[in-house]
Amino acid sequence: MLSLTPSSAVADDVAPVKSDKGVGELLTQLKKGSEILTNKDAEKGGDGKEYWLKNHVDSSLLPPNLLQKLGVDQALIKLGLAGHDSGGTVEDDGLRHKYLVVWAGDNNILDKSGSELLDLPKSIGLDLIGQKNLIGPDFFAVIDVTKGAKSYGKVVNTVTVGPLVENEPHHMQYLWHKGDNIFAGGLFTDVTYVLDTSQLPKLTLKGINLPTDTLCGSVPDAYWVTKDHKAYGTYMGGPDVPGPCTYTDGSVRVGNGFAGSPGELVRLDENGKTIAEAPAATTKAETEQRCDSIPLLSLPTCANPHGVQAREDLDTLVTSDYNEPRNIILNPVQPLSSYLRRPTVRFWDISTKDKPKLKTVTFLPDGPRKGRVAHHEESRAAMEVTVTNRKGHKGAFAETMQGGAIYYTPDITVDEPKWQQVFDLGVTNKQVDPSTDAYGGGSNGAWLQTSLDDKYLYHAVAGRAATSDDPGSKPYILALDIQKLLASGDNPVCRIDTIEESHEGGAESDCPAVADTLAAPGGPHWGALDNLELGKDGYYHETTDVKRLAYSNYFVARTGLNGDHRLCLVDTEDGKLSRDEEFRDENTGNTCVEFNRASWPHGNWGPAKPHSMLFAVADSDIK
Repeated sequence: MLSLTPSSAVADDVAPVKSDKGVGELLTQLKKGSEILTNKDAEKGGDGKEYWLKNHVDSSLLPPNLLQKLGVDQALIKLGLAGHDSGGTVEDDGLRHKYLVVWAGDNNILDKSGSELLDLPKSIGLDLIGQKNLIGPDFFAVIDVTKGAKSYGKVVNTVTVGPLVENEPHHMQYLWHKGDNIFAGGLFTDVTYVLDTSQLPKLTLKGINLPTDTLCGSVPDAYWVTKDHKAYGTYMGGPDVPGPCTYTDGSVRVGNGFAGSPGELVRLDENGKTIAEAPAATTKAETEQRCDSIPLLSLPTCANPHGVQAREDLDTLVTSDYNEPRNIILNPVQPLSSYLRRPTVRFWDISTKDKPKLKTVTFLPDGPRKGRVAHHEESRAAMEVTVTNRKGHKGAFAETMQGGAIYYTPDITVDEPKWQQVFDLGVTNKQVDPSTDAYGGGSNGAWLQTSLDDKYLYHAVAGRAATSDDPGSKPYILALDIQKLLASGDNPVCRIDTIEESHEGGAESDCPAVADTLAAPGGPHWGALDNLELGKDGYYHETTDVKRLAYSNYFVARTGLNGDHRLCLVDTEDGKLSRDEEFRDENTGNTCVEFNRASWPHGNWGPAKPHSMLFAVADSDIK
């Protein structure tokens, strides 16, 4: 008979184990606790293979009340067998915890831009060998962002995905709402992962959508989740196989293959199963501006949808076309044509939500500034679009990554929405760094989001690298006051139509005004609004009065826009931006969380690339 006596520090209500049966029960509890903290959750894909998530909870960072929510027995916690010293190293804090779920990729030897591939080392030394350069698992980092918590800013869990590697983790949906699953895309693997957040900081896999589930599209980019918890996904690339492809509605389009053109809009159920594939291309040639593809298509099209947002109350969804993506994925050297960057925005009828239908294709107009290269023209590379939110507003904004411009249309419900340029990034490039010139082209703007009360427009700008004859531009987060523009109703007069306005801002009275800029060294690409606030009842509730946002410094390494792999929090108040100085890396003590670190809860895999993020809480903590 084996007798295990707990430490003298263990509470009186935990009796010593004095029998074989007691030992067996304790071992069962230990096994249960271990499975909870490193649980592996699998789903079978359409190909019959298993795909999985594995949680790696750092229980030393969680208070006992949170461990119990995850199902760890109180006796294990008190015995110090759940990652704590006897009695627990983290006291119950009485808080309901909020998290950032960050979709991140393993940084490895394959993360080379075109210029780096042309400059490989002549010899391999010890400094180039090590696990940090090996291909490791991609993962979701769960970071505690609960004000007042001892674990504030700490990575409390990493949730690895498998068996696929080199997913190139990209976007999730723009906001998380109560009851939503998370939809997360793998840019390179053509896969959508669907995650259950109900037991945060633990995540579980609800479903997986494979390339064979979306034969007419590839390269999933972003998602918009509707009130029924289903989603729309933009698949930026062409059909998996070159040639004609038949969509759900029976229509046919001819594509030039994986990661080419045309892309599509996919309707997914709440677990990620494909409901509908809808063509983003029309049956006619798109020739108002150049729409090149490689190989060339008989009917030119700019249909490579990237950003996606919807107004369900207006039965309208909007997508922006960015780029024919195969040159980034398969050939990371400079694309052969500037006109692979797209100048188009598409409007969709979603009155029957499971049968989205393309309504119209619009071209962003060129502006007064002459691009130093063709893809710096204002209309080129329409990466993101964002809708307004309040019932009295029907407008939307679009931005161009290479064009460095922001556009507005006042009514997305009309048959042919008209766009007008309302801002040029040259204005704020000069404000952020007076030593540069007021040139907005190539500023690498990305994330674009209206505040939920429709007062401000937030924009992440990664900046333009300096060259021998170009001073470049600095990275920053931008807040524009859009209240006058939206108040102008259906007839806004703001137009950037002179070179002076490109450099100094719009002359008309309803043009957006710069509310603030925040220097963001490292190159911000993506962001998210914190739409969850703690109520007087002690539970989280959704809010339109957003006081905080997050951003990350990473785009796609193979493009050369690698960033410094940091994730930061920003406090917002009346359009003013200030970095959260309390949100500090647990290893370096510097502001922002460093993803360039040696070790993670899932192992010593070295640096990682944080692309997108969402604020979310467990089901039991929100009303």
